[in-house]
Amino acid sequence: MSTDRDPIREAHGQWVRHGWTAAADGMAMATSIVRVQQLLMERIESVLRPLDLTFARYEILRLLSFTQSGSMTMTRLGSLLQVHPTSVTSAVDRLVRQGHVERLRRERDRRVVLASLTATGRAIVDQATVDLNRHVFERPGIPADDVRRLTELLSDLRAAAGDHVAEARSH
Repeated sequence: MSTDRDPIREAHGQWVRHGWTAAADGMAMATSIVRVQQLLMERIESVLRPLDLTFARYEILRLLSFTQSGSMTMTRLGSLLQVHPTSVTSAVDRLVRQGHVERLRRERDRRVVLASLTATGRAIVDQATVDLNRHVFERPGIPADDVRRLTELLSDLRAAAGDHVAEARSH
């Protein structure tokens, strides 16, 4: 296959030629989303790598920074991030080792474990956000109106897959 040809468009043509016409557009959409996710993660990781962060750890720090107390239960973090508790535990372990987060226990219920942002964690997430905004989020690669429309379409796709999405569109 030539390097100047779109491999997803080529795959679409193969689907049609093999008699899978009804599935060809869906395959191309799914493959395109996966590829765009890879491209966006490459951009995000290039911004976060110098700060020794992954996107998962950045998301935890950002969530914690949004709370008034700078703390959140591990269970709530997992729920908001929509990831398995083991993934949250692993990411928080790394953030603790880096000095960005500490684990605390609730005074009234010692069984509840909180992840709590440290001063260094707040500083690093603030820097990471400035960098991500500047290099990724402010210029995602398509015009702002298209960004909003794409986000709406992806919300529709998420909802159709059973994800919880807002009822009313705000854009």
